[in-house]
Amino acid sequence: MLYDICCIGHITLDKVVTPRAEKHMAGGTAFYFSNAIRNMDVKYKLVTAVADTELPSVSKLTDKGIEVKALPSRHSVYFENIYGDNQDNRTQRVLQKADPFTVTDLQDTEAVIFHLGALLADDMSTGLIKALFERGNVSVDAQGYLREVVNQQVHAIDWADKREALQYVDILKVNEHELEVLTGMADIKEGAKILAEWGVKEVVVTLGSMGSVILNDNVFYTIPAYKPTEVVDATGCGDTYMAGYLYKRVKGADIQQAGEFAAAMAGLKIETSGPFEGTEEDVLAMMKR
Repeated sequence: MLYDICCIGHITLDKVVTPRAEKHMAGGTAFYFSNAIRNMDVKYKLVTAVADTELPSVSKLTDKGIEVKALPSRHSVYFENIYGDNQDNRTQRVLQKADPFTVTDLQDTEAVIFHLGALLADDMSTGLIKALFERGNVSVDAQGYLREVVNQQVHAIDWADKREALQYVDILKVNEHELEVLTGMADIKEGAKILAEWGVKEVVVTLGSMGSVILNDNVFYTIPAYKPTEVVDATGCGDTYMAGYLYKRVKGADIQQAGEFAAAMAGLKIETSGPFEGTEEDVLAMMKR
């Protein structure tokens, strides 16, 4: 079976503590991406790795009709996020890490696009990226490669292997901070050009409420943000954007069309708590709005 898109990533157990409440929920790129794409007209598969304790999270996805390959892991990724009264002040710890993904884990899965949603720097090796590149198009969210855990604390790092790995990446998603860490450039276009020089075919730079910029073949595409009616929950916004973008790209849409669809999908996601679970019709209506 050839899938249009296969997402690879850990479903996390997230503990979110605010001055008002403590909540436990599933999270991670794999979780938000899978929910966002499940109502689209696409052959999709998720490959994840969880401990037995998180198998109910997997069942909830399969109950929604999402095809999941759940690999065994000694632990699930367990993030603790503690927020103060100001939501921008977050203390993040990783209480448990899951086993990394290997080439063997994916040897029986074929896809047009493999989307890698690493949460931590050692989740997916350069060897895995290279092996998948030989079989399909590789899309990577840079976020996880820039996070390392030392004594449960999350530290921002550069991607040690970036020059080697990015030769095998067709589509790379970064935000403006990740772009600067990787390239040393605060200027969006200059930073994107450096990533393209290192081998990335499509550089997708998300800029929150400022929209997004995509570089392909020396052409910059400017994508507007679609403003939500209200900001409820921005968690998983980037993952929702990439679900919309890759869905449209695999269906043959051009970069501008795919970017605008992705931006509208992310705008809709912000209006609700939890993952985006709308339809293509919902997104198209948002684009008209």
